[in-house]
Amino acid sequence: MNKPEVIIISLTILCSCLLTRCAPTAKELAPDEPLVAKQYYSGFPDAHYTYNAISVASDGKIYYVLTSNKHDIGGQFYVYDPETDQTKFIADLTEAVGEKEKKCIAQGKSHVDFYEHDGKLYFATHLGYYEQIDGAERFPQNAPEGYQLYPGGHFVSYDMKSGKLENLALAPHGQGIITMTMDKQHGHLFGITWPKGYLLDYDINTKQLKEVGLISEQGEAGEIGKDYRVICRSIFVDPRHGNVYYSTAEGDIFFYRPGLSAPEKLAGVNLRMDYFGCYDYTAPGSMAYNWRKIYWSETENVAYGIHGNSGYLFRFDPQKPKIELVERITSEASKKSGMYDLYYYGSLSFMLGKDQTIYYLTGSPIEIDGKRVARENKIGVMGLENLHLVTYNIPGKEYKDHGAIFYEDGSIPTWVNSIAMDRHGNLYTLASFIHEGKEITDLVKITLR
Repeated sequence: MNKPEVIIISLTILCSCLLTRCAPTAKELAPDEPLVAKQYYSGFPDAHYTYNAISVASDGKIYYVLTSNKHDIGGQFYVYDPETDQTKFIADLTEAVGEKEKKCIAQGKSHVDFYEHDGKLYFATHLGYYEQIDGAERFPQNAPEGYQLYPGGHFVSYDMKSGKLENLALAPHGQGIITMTMDKQHGHLFGITWPKGYLLDYDINTKQLKEVGLISEQGEAGEIGKDYRVICRSIFVDPRHGNVYYSTAEGDIFFYRPGLSAPEKLAGVNLRMDYFGCYDYTAPGSMAYNWRKIYWSETENVAYGIHGNSGYLFRFDPQKPKIELVERITSEASKKSGMYDLYYYGSLSFMLGKDQTIYYLTGSPIEIDGKRVARENKIGVMGLENLHLVTYNIPGKEYKDHGAIFYEDGSIPTWVNSIAMDRHGNLYTLASFIHEGKEITDLVKITLR
């Protein structure tokens, strides 16, 4: 996640971290039996907040990247085998793309899911190191001494059989790649860069990269109140014709496919719904009218997405075109309180399972002795929340809050913005916890009851 995605006062972060270290026990916070999350230490002591960057592959293994926020250390690529219960290091991302000796700002993270095709996993790299500019962590304009500026993110492939990592293409203008999807049928990777928001189209057959253009003003590099626009974090492909769809902060929906000279706005439909809230899309601090995460359903030939701030699940049919609200799938406590969850961008830990069930790891207000812990109900405020698993079965129209998730010591998984499921039905995420007295982010396994 790029740092302007979290515009927070350092004191708030400190308080949240202290609460994590001194978290109340599971019994105090949730009288019902909680779900238990198992922590794994992959061997990276500096692992920082990680977003997306975890998927299950056809070999049954869980592939993930842990973020580095250091200028000279790349993101670390790992694999976990559920059958042996072991993690294995694969590569440093900076070394994998051949930049270790160039002394550029590192490829500190991957901000996208993995996409499998013909025995390979396709993903993209992004930066994890930022510069303090006007009191905020921003895209670096000045490199640390002895280093060059960030060269740009890469499209990358990983051959699961040979273990070979291949650098496919470099993003233009020194931009990271923050959003990605794949059209497997036609062999195209699509990405959106950060901070400006260029749409990219990479043909894996011809090995040609096309810069399509900016998707929304100057993206997150723009001037606040003028041409600033938060960038869409999730895009999808309709495989019937190869259209890739993305949203904008204004709530418009665009599509593009190879052969078009430029993206086209989808007429007659938008995301500017009263239930989603009211936003100044020229200001940071939320995803505005963007969807947070979205998936294509091959069963129904529609997309299911979530609006992050409000937590509303919606159904999007691009053929009609039409958007229908399905259900608010925040935790029961959040629904009853009427509040947004505290992470004001909404969670990326949202997936559509093969059984047409939505799995969503989301926040929930903390209650002690039946009373909700007071907090400021406002978008842009961070704080400690419980973590809940919510599911929604689409055919049965069945919503279920499975309750709170805690580590074995009773502390709370935090900074949860990723999700994957193995063939046994276990869920995985990349979450923060205390390891040897230090807060890190690493692999977490949640066994369902």
